[in-house]
Amino acid sequence: MNELQTIQAWTFISECDIPKDVDSMLVPGEEAVAAYKTIRDSAVFTNKRIIIRDAQGLTGKKVEIYSIPYSSINMWSTENAGKMLDFNAEVELWTRAGHLKINLKKGVDIRKFDNLIASAVL
Repeated sequence: MNELQTIQAWTFISECDIPKDVDSMLVPGEEAVAAYKTIRDSAVFTNKRIIIRDAQGLTGKKVEIYSIPYSSINMWSTENAGKMLDFNAEVELWTRAGHLKINLKKGVDIRKFDNLIASAVL
């Protein structure tokens, strides 16, 4: 059986305050509801999509923005070891664009994260 190829992967380290500069990216009626620190930048959940900012290069001056509308998510899965040994968790999203993977470090509540996606997609 062929494995699905992951087209993009990110690591979310902890929940953080919503960055103020995300306001300029929001459309009318869109509101930021949660944010997560990535290795070099942040990911913001809105009521319409996930916005992931990915700083690139040695200086980080080049920034790529990923916008994942909830309407494009067909399915998702979450995987963790449980409360005792939960050092990291994984979330996989299957979208119309392809397969995405998000690694969640210990500081991220997997159930809250799962609920954010469920509330927007279902």
